[in-house]
Amino acid sequence: MKTDPLIAITSGEPAGIGPELCAMLGGRQSAARLVLIGDAQLLAQRAVDAGLHVGLRHYKPDNPSMPGTLEVLHVPLAEPVQAGVLDVRNARYVLNTLDAAIGGCLKGEFDAMVTAPVQKSIINDAGIPFSGHTEYLAERTATPRVVMMLAGEYGGTDEVPPSWMRVALTTTHLPVSAVPAAITPALLEQTLRILHADLRDKFGFAEPRILVAGLNPHAGEGGHMGREEIEVIEPVLALLRSEGMQLIGPLPADTLFVPRQLARGDAVLAMYHDQGLATLKFATFGGGINVTLGLPIIRTSVDHGTALDLAGTGRADPGSLYAAIDCALAMLAAQQIHS
Repeated sequence: MKTDPLIAITSGEPAGIGPELCAMLGGRQSAARLVLIGDAQLLAQRAVDAGLHVGLRHYKPDNPSMPGTLEVLHVPLAEPVQAGVLDVRNARYVLNTLDAAIGGCLKGEFDAMVTAPVQKSIINDAGIPFSGHTEYLAERTATPRVVMMLAGEYGGTDEVPPSWMRVALTTTHLPVSAVPAAITPALLEQTLRILHADLRDKFGFAEPRILVAGLNPHAGEGGHMGREEIEVIEPVLALLRSEGMQLIGPLPADTLFVPRQLARGDAVLAMYHDQGLATLKFATFGGGINVTLGLPIIRTSVDHGTALDLAGTGRADPGSLYAAIDCALAMLAAQQIHS
């Protein structure tokens, strides 16, 4: 019977920094058993390349806990890897590591999964349609709608005390020109319901407060700069407020991300990708994380890319991976309390 939480960590694009970030976990204490999912030889070699002294052993569900060692669920590469050099032949390998983590979470073998970065372009170059972790997880778990949320600690100055910024997205990887038509009343309502439910059930906010951004400059300026706020956003907010949700907005996005405004809510709902994430990544990059809301499992991730130029050098910063693991643990604890 499991005692410590068991967290699966996919090692990401094999030519990127993911494998060595995973190896860096060997020098950090954790309240969970960490299972790296990837090619065992690659992980061992990347640890050596980065000058890390870490013990690796093959994962078995009933392994006893051994501090200072990392467990590896071996998924074989299709071809040998050179750090920093992408190989289309290993695209399927990346998806195989994700499938192993997802399957383990759905079976209850793993309590949560954390993902290192993947290279979307090389997967698509292999002829496999792939728009990102978020969409792939939704498909593999048969979840009709998921929500991407990024989070990170910001502040810590005399003027701005440290706090967490959480930013969820109504639309994700769409061209800006397609965003207005995509934001329908049904989509916005569904997104807010998922965000509200997971803030309560997985983050422990008894009565979540959500700041909702407008789509247009100045939140439409009363219809003079666009009517989406009047025709779509405000009616949905009114409906959900009548059910007891605490929703503030629609707010002008250019002044929403100031500490005084952020202090009014527990999370922000942005209308499109760069509206929400440009500010969040500026404020939290290096320690930010990505969370997929609405899934039947817990999934967190780093908020950065594969950094091919740093792969194999040992200079990659593991801060975001550490934060993603800590967030998964906090979500598991909040979920236990709520249930």
